[in-house]
Amino acid sequence: MATIRSCNKHNMIACVEKTAQNADFYQIIDFLTGCSINYSLLVDPDLIGPWLQQFWATASLQVINDVPHIRAKVAGKKILISEATIRADLLFDDDNGVDCFPKQVIWDTLRDIGYEGNLAQLTFSKPLFSPQWKYLIHVLLHCLSPKSTSWEQFGTNIASALVGLATNQRFNFSLLILNGMLGHIQM
Repeated sequence: MATIRSCNKHNMIACVEKTAQNADFYQIIDFLTGCSINYSLLVDPDLIGPWLQQFWATASLQVINDVPHIRAKVAGKKILISEATIRADLLFDDDNGVDCFPKQVIWDTLRDIGYEGNLAQLTFSKPLFSPQWKYLIHVLLHCLSPKSTSWEQFGTNIASALVGLATNQRFNFSLLILNGMLGHIQM
């Protein structure tokens, strides 16, 4: 059985509307609006609390042909979630994308985009980026990551997603989301 670990500060919909209050972020908003992950940031599924609870209460790992799936029930119906179903449902074009860039690529890219922290580690601090990059990291953390605490720091999974976006390389967001979901299942 999986335990429900949720937080009202993650898996949110991104705010990509230009307002007077976010004028300093128009450039990154334009980037996100034209980005391949745009749909996944804006989709607003109608999640009904009891269905969500039923999903996590019944969720289990099932491996089919060496491919991990989450098997669960929602509204009494059996469902299977895989990397491929996440890709299809969130309209990701990330098949064969990188799931984690090498440490050196992450460090070099973060340095190139102005990260002011220690690069010889695997945890990074959001406040050590310029405001534009902080906003993008904020969107990644709150909309697509499994994090539910420590919003100022992030690991190599989010750093790899940031590298993929910053360098226009294909990153496997579908696997990032599946792995986050699998992390919530107690085995």
